Formats: sequence, structure tokens, C-alpha cells
Amino acid sequence: MAGPTHDPSLYRERDLVPVRRALISVSDKSGLLPLAQALAAAGAEIVSTGSTAATIRDAGLAVTDVSEVTGFPESLDGRVKTLHPAVHAGLLADLRLASHEQQLADLGIAPFELVVVNLYPFVETVASGAEGDAVVEQIDIGGPAMVRASAKNFANVAIVVSPESYGSIVEALGAGGTTLSQRRELAARAFAHTADYDRAVSTWFSDGMLAEGEDLPQHLTIKAERLATLRYGENSHQRAAIYTRTDGHGIAQATQLQGKEMSYNNYVDADAALRAAFDMVQPAVAIIKHANPCGIATAAPKAPDPIASAHLRAHECDPVSAFGGVIAANRTVTLKMAENLRDIFTEVIIAPDFEPDALELFRLKKNLRVLQLPDDWKQERMDVRLVSGGLLLQDSDRFPDDVLSVADNWELVSGERPDPAEMEHFVFAWKACRAVKSNAIVLAKGSATVGIGMGQVNRVDSCRLAVERAGNRAAGSIAASDAFFPFSDGPQVLMDAGVSAIIQPGGSVRDQETIDLARERGIPMFFTHERHFFH
Repeated sequence: MAGPTHDPSLYRERDLVPVRRALISVSDKSGLLPLAQALAAAGAEIVSTGSTAATIRDAGLAVTDVSEVTGFPESLDGRVKTLHPAVHAGLLADLRLASHEQQLADLGIAPFELVVVNLYPFVETVASGAEGDAVVEQIDIGGPAMVRASAKNFANVAIVVSPESYGSIVEALGAGGTTLSQRRELAARAFAHTADYDRAVSTWFSDGMLAEGEDLPQHLTIKAERLATLRYGENSHQRAAIYTRTDGHGIAQATQLQGKEMSYNNYVDADAALRAAFDMVQPAVAIIKHANPCGIATAAPKAPDPIASAHLRAHECDPVSAFGGVIAANRTVTLKMAENLRDIFTEVIIAPDFEPDALELFRLKKNLRVLQLPDDWKQERMDVRLVSGGLLLQDSDRFPDDVLSVADNWELVSGERPDPAEMEHFVFAWKACRAVKSNAIVLAKGSATVGIGMGQVNRVDSCRLAVERAGNRAAGSIAASDAFFPFSDGPQVLMDAGVSAIIQPGGSVRDQETIDLARERGIPMFFTHERHFFH
């Protein structure tokens, strides 16, 4: 349906708008009374609803109930309060038009110059674990209608959806009214607010469908706000920015404690480092270069400083590539670990926390970016990737906490089953392999990587690269492959280098050739029957 016709010659200019009448309806009462007091002092009439009106009245301030304006009582348990022409005509009348001004006068309706609305706590209700009708009743209808009406009419009305904006309104009252640029900015925030609210409601309905066994969501809305403009993207000629999701708990929510501004590549590598380090249950460190690990390790047994031990063991995997790397630790970074890094050029280090003495030492490396994870950091449940013209959505490839129980289901196709203590090293190798770009081969000893072959276009080249990186450390190591070996040539390379065991998903039509080779060499080989491609 087409909107009304538009004749620019009929519009009168209007910048400063004094606030003579304000409509306030808020679920979040923080900062309400100082704002109401400022409005009263400025001589503005306050119109309000339900508990908001009661709060203002109890403070000794004059307030007009919405029901007096509409001539209709609040009804249906509060579902209908403000949905009335006496309210919405006052919100939508464009007083730059003489015809609108005359119609309001004919109808006996006064306009609003300020609307303060924040919506029912839908997100908080869902987060509390509520279900069904308890959630449905927190879907606001009248609130978003008022917000959108006022935002559309920003030429005449200032719409406020957050207590964070109350201070600027109080200042505007003292200056004689709100300006056009201020009202336009508030309108932009208001439409973003209702869009985010609708996204949360839509997601709740979609998640409800998933819980009932339906497919992935039919509609997907992602809300993000720009956190910072970056110097450039992957390369200097590309523009870039970092955005945060309102429901995010990841690298975008980390607090930078020191160092230069984060770059696009820093964020990519730091996220990859978190993926690698936090797969491990034991104290662990991952060192990343160009989104690939150049070292992953857990602490040595009985190490006096486990996280420092994990870092040294990860660094030993490939000290050359670790130069200029990005480091993630899954435990508090200690002074000892900071001392390990004293003479190692590092771009970024990210961890849940840092000892004060460690931070003091890091301050000597002024360019080092130090990031602290948010307290509620967690791995994402779903992965989203943009492709031209759309996006891809998938479940995140995550390990359960008790991975040893999963290892119990691996199929031993060659050799003897290792004892439980040895199996922990097998599990480490399998987890570490998941963090490496495909085709991925990881060689590990004692829960530390010693050689990594990543990103090759065929698996035998990844085997050769891992062996080359490991050198003589390949002897006695455990090899993990993120997907099956299509031929026995890759395992041949590994076994010739002295690899003592192999973990792979299996599933090749030539599996028997690889099994026969492993049996001939007398080494254990497991089929996990689960692939871990990482593109």
C-alpha cells in the first residue's frame, strides 16, 4: 500500500522544539525520577501509564494517566493502554504541516514533544529460564508502536529508549528544547532498539521450533553494533570495522588492557587461538599464526606453574613461526609465563585473567596487545559464515567435556589399546587436530604438538610438512588426521618418520590398505568415525 503523497513546499522548517508535553512508559525505572523532576521544573505536562505513573506520583510530581487522555481504561491485564488515536495522533502529527496542526485542534488532541519508552523485559525473561505464556506476556506491543511512531516523526518528537539518554534530554530542557539533529540521532537508536527487540522475539519462536525437532530457523536475523573502526582489513587497501552482537560472549567482548589497537587480522588470529586453547580441559596454551596453530600444548605433569609450562611446550613446537604470533591461554597468565615471553615478539595475548605482576611486566612491551576475556565467555553454539549473496549456518564443531568417554567408542583397527593415561595423549592429539586448517595432520607427544601440517591441498603433503616440522621429534609421536587417508601413502610417510600411533576418522574405500600397513608396522590405529574439517 502506498504512503501519503509528499509536497515539500508545504513543510515549515522546525529545529528547536520545546518540550511542553511528555509521554513516559518504562519497565526500567532507573533514572526515571530525576528526568521527571527536570520535566516538571521545565513546566512540561507528564502523561504516563500504570506503575510508571504511580512511581512519578509517589514522588510528589503531577502526572496525567493515559486513561484520562484516551477516555478508555487500561484493559485486558494491561495489554491495551496506549493503542488509541488520542495517543498516536499526538505522536504522529507532523506540526511542520499546517493541515496536521489544524486536524489536532479539531480533534482536541495535544501533541507530544518527548516520548520515553523502554520495552518489556523480554530478553531478561527468556534468560531467566521462563517458558510459554510467561515469555509471551513479555512481548511488548504498545511500546514498540509508540517508539516507531515517535521515531518516524523525529522532525517533531524526541524518542528516548534508554536511561543512558536521559542526561542529554535534561540538558536540552535547560537549553529550551531538543534539536533536529538530536532527535534524528535518537530516532536511529530507537529503530535499532525495536529491530533488536523483534529479533529476540523471532529467535525465541525459532528456537522453540528447534526444540520440537524442526529444522534450522526459517528466518535468521543477526544484530550487531559497530564497536570500532579498524585501521584497515586484511590488507591496507581494505576498509574494516569490528562489530559486537548484543548476545555475544566472545572475542568481540574482550577488554583490551594495553597495547596498540587491534587489527582485523589480530581479531581473526585471537579467535582461532581461543578455539584451540579452550578445547583443552587441562591448563593449555595455543600459539597462532595466520589463523593456524604453530604450537598447542597442555602443562607437563606436576609442573609448578602449569600455564607457564604449557606455553613453553607450545612454543617449542615451532619457535620460528611463533615469532609475531597470537597467544591464547585457558587459565590466568602468571608472572612466570610473562617472563617466558620477555624476549619473544608477540602480537596479542588473550586469557581469562592476568596476575598483576604479569601485567606489570607486559607494560614494558608497549606494543603488545593484552586482552582479557569477559567473565561469561563461551564458545559459540552455531557458526555463521558469509558467502556471496547469503550466509551459511551450522552447528559449531565442539567436543564434549568428557572426551575420554568419546574415545572409548573409537574403533581400534590395529595394534593394542593404550592404557588410560596414554589415551589422554591420543585425545589431546585429536583435539589439537580440530584447530588446524584442512587438510590437517598433527604430530603430538605427551600432550604437546611437535609437528603440524596444515592447509595443504592433498593429505600426503600435509603429512610431509608435519614430519618436516617435527624433525627427529616425529619418532614416537602420535599422528592425528582430521579426515580419512584416501591412500596409504600418507600413513607411509608418517610411519617412515617413526610415528608410533595414528588417529583418523576412517571411511575411505581403501581403508584396508592403511589398516594392513599399520598392522604390518605393529602400531595402534584408531578410527574415530567422525571428521573434523576446518576450512
